[in-house]
Amino acid sequence: MPKVTPEYMEARRRQILDAARRCFLRDGFHSTSMQDLFAEAGLSAGAVYRHFPSKNEMITAIVEESMRDVLAMVHSVAKDRPSSSVGDLMADVFDIVRAKTAEQNIAGLSVLAWSESLRNPSLAAQFNDLLAQMRSALTEVIREHQQSGTLTREASPEAIGAALICTLPGYILQLAMGESKALEGVPGALRALWPESAAS
Repeated sequence: MPKVTPEYMEARRRQILDAARRCFLRDGFHSTSMQDLFAEAGLSAGAVYRHFPSKNEMITAIVEESMRDVLAMVHSVAKDRPSSSVGDLMADVFDIVRAKTAEQNIAGLSVLAWSESLRNPSLAAQFNDLLAQMRSALTEVIREHQQSGTLTREASPEAIGAALICTLPGYILQLAMGESKALEGVPGALRALWPESAAS
């Protein structure tokens, strides 16, 4: 019997998750049955269960993957260009979320997952951890701007970071509802609201 390579296993896992994304976006988490997932993936029940023992495990895997993508965006933008303006940083994060939504509908999946987290404490904990990490990354950038004098010190960097993070779910929700055209000017508006960089 030929040896199953890690690359083969990863390809099968990706095939299953891609099929699950399509099913969940089309029918929602709770209306999608395991039989629907087998059919969408074009795989047997045994092949799917080998990777994911339950539908909940697929949901968790998709949410974790999406959250890692969003968190990586924030960290990358904050780390690679910490001296850029806060408006530029937030605008870049919004641009990436918009591009990811065009590719994989990350906005729609996020809204579905947020809804699921209301009844799933494990998912809720994952979201809380993600938001805490995102706030932490932004807080460090904001602290630099306050020290350089390009942002007010009347509010703490933590409070400003929390306020900025609050804008992201609203943007994602509107993208998920098909408001893409109305949101075209949002990144530019963020750059206009906070035009100064920490290096200026």
